[in-house]
This record gives sequence, structure tokens and C-alpha cells, in this order.
Amino acid sequence: MDHSITSNLEPALLRAYGETHYCVMAGTTGTDPFVLKVGEVSKELAVVHKKFGVDCSAFVTAFNPWGERLSEAENAKRQEQLLHVLRGRSLRWLDGLGQHPSNEWPGESSVLILGLSLAAAKVLAQDLKQNALVWSGADAKPQLVLLR
Repeated sequence: MDHSITSNLEPALLRAYGETHYCVMAGTTGTDPFVLKVGEVSKELAVVHKKFGVDCSAFVTAFNPWGERLSEAENAKRQEQLLHVLRGRSLRWLDGLGQHPSNEWPGESSVLILGLSLAAAKVLAQDLKQNALVWSGADAKPQLVLLR
């Protein structure tokens, strides 16, 4: 977790973000699905980083800005706008789904953006009005980065 800022988010929400499974889906890239967990080194992520020649990645969603639930249609539109931005920037990504293993919050369509620096990931997630994102460096150890 990024402790460089003081968060005004509720402790229960922070705990939920830390417990969420950040699932990276199989795709046309030939990768198998895998789950990222905050604070746990991911061998699968290290393989993906190597395969794509990057040393970092960011797991981001456009769903539910500032943690406020939107309709399925509104979230789908926001996510499509995110994909449009990624295409416009020629960024590579793998589809994902952020899902807490036991709470009733619906899973959120997400993307694992390959090669996105921490600074660029923060700007993107703030533009998307997100409370946090998950970022991994060369160590392939996902960390929760708080934005609020």
C-alpha cells in the first residue's frame, strides 16, 4: 500500500481494496488467467512483464467513480471510454476483473495496462475518478496506490 499520502477513505473500504482479487483474464496474448493480490509477488505477472518487454503495469478500472455505484450501462460506457483512451495512446493491456472474494460488491471490469509508469497510472486513475489503483514494478509485487 502506498503510505505516501494520508487517505480519507474508510478503513473498511481500504481493507476491501487490499483483499480484492485482481483477476487478469486469458486473451489472445496466449497468457493464462491469473490473480493479483496486493503485497504478494506474482510469478505469472513477472512472466507477462518479460513476455511484453516491460518492467511495470497498472491494474485500473473506470467503474464506479469515487466508489459510487453506477448502473451497469453507465459503467460499461465509462470502461469503453477508457479503452478508447488506451488505444489512442497505443498502450497494451490485458482484460481484467476486480472482485472481492466474499463481499457483495459486483466485480468491476478492469485492465492491466502494460508498461505504464506509476506517475502515468496515477494521472489516468485520477482522471477516471478512482480512489485507488494497483501498480506493480519490476518485482511483480502488486501494491495498492491510494489516490484520495
